[in-house]
Amino acid sequence: MSHIDLYTYRVSWSDEDHEFVATCAEFQALSWLDAAPERALGGIRKLVQDSVADMERSGEPLPEPLSTRRFSGRFVVRVPPDLHRSLATQAAESGISLNRLVTHKLSRGS
Repeated sequence: MSHIDLYTYRVSWSDEDHEFVATCAEFQALSWLDAAPERALGGIRKLVQDSVADMERSGEPLPEPLSTRRFSGRFVVRVPPDLHRSLATQAAESGISLNRLVTHKLSRGS
């Protein structure tokens, strides 16, 4: 398996460009446009491969793939006091912990 296979790729439609745009989360400055999603993915993978080769030649450190990073499952978020109160109230009224309420909301995207 190649190092570039471990990176995180996404292909989505761009209304602005009227083509598919492929990106790599670990190389945010790179993107590739194509009329076909498969070619867009192939294009960004080739671009990442070329970038990795250039970085290796110059001795630059490569970005760590998201897929191999270890995550604790814990992060701290600061919110305004009014929002904190509102969320705590919702959790109490639902009979669940604040953590469970926020996890549920985050997983739903709302």
